[in-house]
Amino acid sequence: MLERLGLVNVDATLFIMLINIGILYFVLKKFLFKPVTAFMDKRSKGIEDSIKDAENKVKDAEKYKNNYLDKLNNAQIERKEIIDKAVYNANLKADNILKEAKSEASALKVKADKDIELERKKAYNDVKSEISSIAIMAASKVLESEVDEKKNSELINKFIEEVGEVKWQN
Repeated sequence: MLERLGLVNVDATLFIMLINIGILYFVLKKFLFKPVTAFMDKRSKGIEDSIKDAENKVKDAEKYKNNYLDKLNNAQIERKEIIDKAVYNANLKADNILKEAKSEASALKVKADKDIELERKKAYNDVKSEISSIAIMAASKVLESEVDEKKNSELINKFIEEVGEVKWQN
């Protein structure tokens, strides 16, 4: 049927062509397809390795990023704790200083009150001593002069005026 169409002649040339095509296929397969296929496989493997390496680096970078963020958060928490502790200690120290200052002020006030009381007693004793010496002087003046009622009244009035002046001067 093929002979009738005239397209292909079944003779020795057809068989030689088929043999040549088979030989060409084996030669191309051995020298072209295998090296090209090996090169393409090697190239594909290299690309896959590069992709895997890049993915691993991305994972490592993500891990480092998360680790850094955790450390940053911990540092912020620690910073806040340190600041809170410092503020607490400062407040505690301020309270202690205030208590000490109040205590010292109270002690100074008590000492001042005692000193004032001692000075008041001393002044009182000094005034008493002065009055006693003045009374003795007045008595000696009265005894030195003669006993005259009018003169005695004048001396007593004068004594009272002197004692009053001394008392008001202190």
